[in-house]
Amino acid sequence: MNLIGIRENNQNIILEGNRRLAAVKCLTDPTIVSHLGLVNKNIFSISSIDKQSLEELPVIFVSNRKEAWKFIGFKHINGPAKWGSYAKAKYISEIKNEFQIPLNDIADQIGDTHNTVPKLYQGLQVIEQAEMIGRFDRGDIQDNRLFFSHLYTALAYEGVKDFLGLKSISEETANPVPPEKADDLESFLLWLYGSKRKKIEKLILSQNPDLRYLEAVLRSKEATYALKDGVSLITAYDISQPRTKTFEQSLLEAKRALQKAQSVFTEGFDGEDIALFKLVGTVANIAEDLYSITEAKWSEKHSTEKKKRISED
Repeated sequence: MNLIGIRENNQNIILEGNRRLAAVKCLTDPTIVSHLGLVNKNIFSISSIDKQSLEELPVIFVSNRKEAWKFIGFKHINGPAKWGSYAKAKYISEIKNEFQIPLNDIADQIGDTHNTVPKLYQGLQVIEQAEMIGRFDRGDIQDNRLFFSHLYTALAYEGVKDFLGLKSISEETANPVPPEKADDLESFLLWLYGSKRKKIEKLILSQNPDLRYLEAVLRSKEATYALKDGVSLITAYDISQPRTKTFEQSLLEAKRALQKAQSVFTEGFDGEDIALFKLVGTVANIAEDLYSITEAKWSEKHSTEKKKRISED
């Protein structure tokens, strides 16, 4: 792959491919690294034919640094040598801010058809804004690396946009979170990444299903307050759900658990453990009580409807 270079101050400066160029220089002239004291002196030894083939390297020279981003951006954002999401976001931000290139133009140039460029840019603006106002420190997060994709993926969810006040904010906006949302921004990033200093555990262990749970929570004021008060993500999620849905999910979970217990009954109960016997009885009583009140409500409902139909006739 060609190097990307520019002619400045009567010098050829390589803008892209510096590590490849450095490796070639070491191979063609091992004395460059002789001071490193490598154990294997032959590590940079190559045949004379191979050395001759490296005497000249193909370079694409651009007229200015602004022109170079088109080549570099495609290679590292949508091309064969992709950067991580945070590195992509940093590069997109530099191109937009330094050369005043609109995000749509950057996306078109690199062949981005999934709206990734504005998502990456906005994610970086949010995290840099939080750092600038002292509400976040990436050196204090729970993990050893920043899972940046959690952030820019979450920012696409309507519940998260509403919570952070981003719904009507352009993705090209610097410092996009309104000042009055600073506390919510801090809470949100703590939920995503945790804090070693504050001894706060992160809530997002994986994007699926944790980010979806978090968005559902943020759509409910009651669930959001509960999450801020320290309840678990799954508990807050349950609070956010309609009671009918929670009731049905609980029944299905109980059914699956009982079916599992039934399948291992022979190996799991030898007829002697009195505690297990009493536990089965407790489960049976709960199930019977639940069935009784459900049956009563069902009968009352349908009896009322029957009387209504008779009166209408």
